Amino acid sequence: MSQQRQRPSLPSPSTGTLGAVVAVVALILGFLILRDVKDSGTASPAGTNAPAVTTPDGGTVAVTTTLPFSINGFKIQVANASGLAGSAGAMTVLLQNQGYVVQAALNVPPGTAKRAKTAVFYLAGYESAAQNVAGVLGGNVEVAVMPQPIPVETGTIGEAGILVLLGTDLANKPLAGVVGAGSGAAATTTSTVAG
Repeated sequence: MSQQRQRPSLPSPSTGTLGAVVAVVALILGFLILRDVKDSGTASPAGTNAPAVTTPDGGTVAVTTTLPFSINGFKIQVANASGLAGSAGAMTVLLQNQGYVVQAALNVPPGTAKRAKTAVFYLAGYESAAQNVAGVLGGNVEVAVMPQPIPVETGTIGEAGILVLLGTDLANKPLAGVVGAGSGAAATTTSTVAG
């Protein structure tokens, strides 16, 4: 009689485990493919769409189109540093009338000195939005990185990425950077970096 050697049986993977492994592999492959597409040399600069166009002589020229700036992509917090009651609320309404998303007005902490010049402070990633808001305010404002601690009575600006610290220069005045408002003078901004 011949003895047959039996092989030990290996446990078969369960369908659930196999499905999970396949899902993880697919997720990793998808991530790697998307990363390669994003990192490829044909990617457009941020804010532009730059397809290559072939010229009649066989060369290529990049065509650049600037995408419109969206004022709905961020929130603004206006805080009264002018000492003029109701001026931050009035500025909030003026900005809302221009289509901006503005949170309820705040004040600076009690005992804070009045501010002569309005400032537009921004969180990381909101610099271009801050420049846009400064232009609507008339441009002659300070634009800087958000100071710490945040100079409002609550110590926070909630979901906002921009803080307009309203000074006496713009308190209870129209938006000079809006066509048809104020003098219509060209906007200039002063950028500083808070330490």
